[in-house]
Amino acid sequence: MRRREFLEAAAAAGASALIDPRTMEPAQTSAPTARNPFERAMRWGQLAFVENDPGRYDPGFWLDFFTRTHCDAVTLSAGGVVAFYPTRVPFHHRSAWMKEGTDPFGELAGACRQRGMLVLARVDPHAVGDDARTAHPEWIAADDKGQPRRHWADPTLWVTCALGPRNFEHMTEVVREIATLYDVQGVFANRWAGSGTCYCETCRHAFRESTGREVPGPAPDDPARRDYILWRRSRLLELWDRWDAAIRAARPDARFVPNGPPGLENAERAQFLAVDHQARRGLTPPWDFGRSAKLYRAVMGTKPLAGLFSVGVEEPYRWKDSVQAGPEVRLWALDGIANGFRPWFAKFSGVLYDRRWLATVEDLYRWHHENERYLRGGEPLARIAVVYSEQTRDFYGRENADARVDDHLRGIYHALVEARLPFEMVNDLRLDAAHVDRFKLLVLPNVAALSDGQCRRLAEYVDGGGSLLATFETSLYDETGAMRKDFGLAELLGVSYEGQVDRRMQNSYLALEAEARRTHPLLEGLRDAPRIINSVQRVRVRPTREFPSPVTLVPSYPDLPMEQVFPRVEATDERQVFLRDRGRSRVVYFPGDLDRTFWEVLSPDHGRLLANAVRWAANEEPPVRVEGPGLFDVTVWRREDALTVHLVNLTNAMAMKGPVREFVPVGPMTVRLRLPAGMRARRLQLLVGGGAPEPSESGGVITAVVPAVRDHEVVAVDLAPV
Repeated sequence: MRRREFLEAAAAAGASALIDPRTMEPAQTSAPTARNPFERAMRWGQLAFVENDPGRYDPGFWLDFFTRTHCDAVTLSAGGVVAFYPTRVPFHHRSAWMKEGTDPFGELAGACRQRGMLVLARVDPHAVGDDARTAHPEWIAADDKGQPRRHWADPTLWVTCALGPRNFEHMTEVVREIATLYDVQGVFANRWAGSGTCYCETCRHAFRESTGREVPGPAPDDPARRDYILWRRSRLLELWDRWDAAIRAARPDARFVPNGPPGLENAERAQFLAVDHQARRGLTPPWDFGRSAKLYRAVMGTKPLAGLFSVGVEEPYRWKDSVQAGPEVRLWALDGIANGFRPWFAKFSGVLYDRRWLATVEDLYRWHHENERYLRGGEPLARIAVVYSEQTRDFYGRENADARVDDHLRGIYHALVEARLPFEMVNDLRLDAAHVDRFKLLVLPNVAALSDGQCRRLAEYVDGGGSLLATFETSLYDETGAMRKDFGLAELLGVSYEGQVDRRMQNSYLALEAEARRTHPLLEGLRDAPRIINSVQRVRVRPTREFPSPVTLVPSYPDLPMEQVFPRVEATDERQVFLRDRGRSRVVYFPGDLDRTFWEVLSPDHGRLLANAVRWAANEEPPVRVEGPGLFDVTVWRREDALTVHLVNLTNAMAMKGPVREFVPVGPMTVRLRLPAGMRARRLQLLVGGGAPEPSESGGVITAVVPAVRDHEVVAVDLAPV
């Protein structure tokens, strides 16, 4: 479709042509398609314009690509830093390449609406030019010396304050104008929450009025830091409500969709979110996109949730006009899909410098469309859940949150992926029965900051038959990040804090008791290992009851000179894992940072020990077992009339350091899936490789052999009553 034909088609679209740019008359509001209109959108595309796109990019190409990829919804740049429509809001800078009488956003949005797609208008309010700064200095963010901030990447622009009049007044008018003039399902805001701590006079005054404190400086131990984090979140929630109200006043079925909520727990208030975790960088593991899906689903529940992945390179050097290798893009997106994301590809600039990504996305989206029945909705069947604590990250981890919090989570996450144990995630602010009682085991990887109420709820969970596994400093701090005299979960764990944490244990080991190596499930696979390497850190604890002692401490001893490398103490009775049976429940506590150390060194012994502890604590058969070679992320879902098992093949020489350059097929894989009570398997099929392996069924478990998995396979089992 040539540009002139495209414009004529858009103009002929009636109500979905949206506006006449000369009269600025608003379009009609489209009728809602469902109670939650975002529910029907399964595949998203995003085109983020750059300022010189108007008149240079081919809108017909993009409309055709959205159609070929079966996109139900698109996100198109409308305004903010640059307006791509004929705005009337003062200081809303129009693209200098946008000719008079044209409307790049409205034209493409109208054509997409004509074809039945939902449209989100993207805005980005984080920067303005000199004219806006001169007229409205109160819009500009300030550094800790009170100086207005130049943009770090484009010094012709100024960074704006997210919590002041730029967003609360000016951008409210922008989103109101967009919602009034265009048939959009909502406004999606990128970089809406600010660019670091702002010290402008507006923020200083508002924070002082709210808390009586001054905006904290960069020191992590500033006493005002916690108050500032909570105040900032509250202020952003006010902004969310203001923009949402402005949009809904003009278009009742539309919504404000933030690019990231202010505090993960606040994701629950959204009808729909897109999680912006675009790609791997550095040593990001290949399962990390799926982890994002689990984190958000733990709060969002069954509401539609999209995973925003970029086709561009996401390293710190920001090569925005290049693209990733096709296998890397595909594998990242597939792991998100397997864990519940609806795919949302993002392309920056309407002008294509590198077209190699197009076939990758088109093939992925075509497959997704063909198998939508097995990918829409459903409930995960995992019985294990890992607890994530944003309050631990903010108030205990602080400036070292990556090492003190995230690496513990990454370690346990990778151990479970390697063990092919299906699992979910639980938010620590949602430990009520409705969110956790469906799980047999909760895993707390150094969830250090817990309130008394959270500790009571975990105790109630265990009293009700649930099991618990905790590591390192879990519950040793309260919800503010203040250290307790003893663990909040001391009674449950069966240990007390002895007042010391060893932060670096050089050349220390774990002794594995001989009889336990032969008989105890905790040490399965370690029969020939009288000792293994220890964790790097440990909390010194005193047991308050009797425990078995299959794992004990071999204290640090010199590692140089070589002549001195021998243990000074051959054995101790200091337990390094505490195992308890409590009726139908089991409790495991590792005083060491075994999960974090596993992530740092990836010792297979640590991964095996963690996985064995999870299996022992769960004390039940998992819903699916997958046998065969390779590294796989395994998820299992139940829909009303079907079960699906996703096998995401992460086996690759570049698995832990991107980008993945090619797929390494693995197989055969044997899948043993437990059927729901009262149901039988009516049909089994492979949704990627094709075909229908002949399954066998015994004792309510169906077994099938998957010949090979290249990148991804979905074993789909249609169900029927017995």
